[in-house]
Amino acid sequence: MPKAILLDLGGVVLGINVAQVFQTWARRAGVESERIQHSWAMDEAYKLHEIGAIDFAEYAGRLEQQLGINMPLSDWRAGWNAIWTEPYAQVVDQLPGLAQRYKLCAFSNTNAVHAEAFYAQYPQALESFSSMFLSHEIGARKPDPDAFLQVCNKMSTHPRDVLFIDDSAANVEGARAAGIDAHHLVKERDIAALLQSLSH
Repeated sequence: MPKAILLDLGGVVLGINVAQVFQTWARRAGVESERIQHSWAMDEAYKLHEIGAIDFAEYAGRLEQQLGINMPLSDWRAGWNAIWTEPYAQVVDQLPGLAQRYKLCAFSNTNAVHAEAFYAQYPQALESFSSMFLSHEIGARKPDPDAFLQVCNKMSTHPRDVLFIDDSAANVEGARAAGIDAHHLVKERDIAALLQSLSH
């Protein structure tokens, strides 16, 4: 049995829908959402933003150049935070019990704007986590195996004693390369079922 459980946030605990980001930006800018969807990418600026190397204002400026759209920062921010849907209730229900048996932590590729939003919107869904390892705060992001090793060190837990769940296959591969028991799950019921199996 693991000593620690490490969970991704977006797509494992909190529901996300990237299409809502594109739709909100398109509506604010008066363009077709397909134009944004086809032009946007997880490029260098995106990754720099996720490790805290650039702030949201600079990232939005780079988005303006990338997408050919000029909007106030408040519109970029509104669209960026439109990503959230609802917490996965079946998963969240498991967290208090798991927190009593294991070191329960989160490791998420994210940024300051999203973190501010999910802390404000979903405090109850996140209250069972003893530590939150957010990429923009630790300066490292998944799927880099060294990022996982850094998190394990911060948890004072050997990688072999950590169980990790993520909805990204690449992130799971990175975790496994670090020696972690990692599981690629994308459906709420499957995530909840695995967590429930650890409660017994």
